[in-house]
Amino acid sequence: MAAITTSPITGEVRANKHKADWRGWKFMWPFALVFVIVFIFPIIYAIYISFFQTKMIGGEQFVGFSNYVRLFHDQDFWSSVRRVALFTIVQVPIMLCLAALLALAIDSMKLHGTKFFRISTFLPYAVPAVVSALMWGFIYGAKYGLVGSLNSWLGTDFDVLAPNVLLVSIGNIVTWEFTGYNMLIFYSSLSTIPHSLYEAASIDGASEWDIVKRIKLPELKGSLAITVIFSIIGSFQLFNEPSVLSAMVPGNGITTYYTPNMYAYNLSFLGGQSNYAAALAIVMAVITMVIAYAVQLNSMKEQMK
Repeated sequence: MAAITTSPITGEVRANKHKADWRGWKFMWPFALVFVIVFIFPIIYAIYISFFQTKMIGGEQFVGFSNYVRLFHDQDFWSSVRRVALFTIVQVPIMLCLAALLALAIDSMKLHGTKFFRISTFLPYAVPAVVSALMWGFIYGAKYGLVGSLNSWLGTDFDVLAPNVLLVSIGNIVTWEFTGYNMLIFYSSLSTIPHSLYEAASIDGASEWDIVKRIKLPELKGSLAITVIFSIIGSFQLFNEPSVLSAMVPGNGITTYYTPNMYAYNLSFLGGQSNYAAALAIVMAVITMVIAYAVQLNSMKEQMK
């Protein structure tokens, strides 16, 4: 790499040739090596095995796109995709609205015990997803949990683990887990607004609602795009909550293909169809990436207006 300089005395143009500086890469290579082994290599391997199929006679054979063709005709797969899509459309807006309201409430500095409120709201995110699902599963129990106790006390027979309301119950668990996390992102964005701007708006006669509408909400647009993308990715990866609750739900309320991740897991580890499961995982990754990229493009267009 050459740097061109001009002499201040003679005005001559000289090219200073020097070797490329690789010191930055020396610091980067341990992370890059781990990243390739843990992240890049499994993706490449999953793509590779998705083009094969293990048969009783002949062992593993190259089948091209047969697994993908089979997947696109698999009604169980599309049923699970529709289920997580519905879950995403309903649960994500509710969760992000709650997170934004909590962030605005904390940022208003009119709450008593703001630090305790912020920590207690974020605390559910620190609880592992499996523990959260177990805890809520026992709360939901119609015979032994809090719901069962309320039914005995009120003389009702309400079951929140019934198939027709099960997805709502799972959405409640996920909302409880991640509202505090998204609230912290929104609150961090609001914290960057100088308070002198609020004072100037108040002097000009702006009400609290005007300050929220004209100053705070526009500031949340950037963080909203991030939280929407993360939430969509998390919703399409839904696995822990239905997997844990499957042992508590009566009957066949949670099937082996309840979500795409559950379907891939059961195909690979219980059904011995790791090649087909790999194709499913690749297709779900592409679907999630396309949706997340579309959300990002839309956000960029909104910010450029």
